[in-house]
Amino acid sequence: MNRESEGLTLLGNKTTYSTNYAPDVLETFDNKHLENDYWVEFICPEFTSLCPITGQPDFAEIRILYIPDKKMVESKSLKLYLFSFRNHGDFHEDCVNIIMKDLIELMHPRYIEVKGVFNPRGGISIHPYANYGMPGTKYENLAYERLSNYRP
Repeated sequence: MNRESEGLTLLGNKTTYSTNYAPDVLETFDNKHLENDYWVEFICPEFTSLCPITGQPDFAEIRILYIPDKKMVESKSLKLYLFSFRNHGDFHEDCVNIIMKDLIELMHPRYIEVKGVFNPRGGISIHPYANYGMPGTKYENLAYERLSNYRP
């Protein structure tokens, strides 16, 4: 199966970077191992956004961990999506929750968690964490357990 038949338009093509928040750049492909529960982890060590009050840049490592269901996020589209936050003004907690909600809407994963490890500014580091488990399933229980037992 080639990327055109899977609906992928970014992989292997010249990269155009959005200068504004761009969830529409996200692309998916089919999970070929629906019978398995397995983890997929992305680590973006060069995430940048802007403080909505001062306009100063904030730098972070964004960690995304999920158990796919039918669809999976394509990594180049995820990179371009995360890069689109570069000129986006939001608090750290908002960025993490927006990323998680956009990925839930895109993929409908069984389970997902997103953590932001933001560099200190003004002597304080902020590390927001958000998670989600598919309602009415064991993954909803997994989300509750992981959040209840969360240790930074």
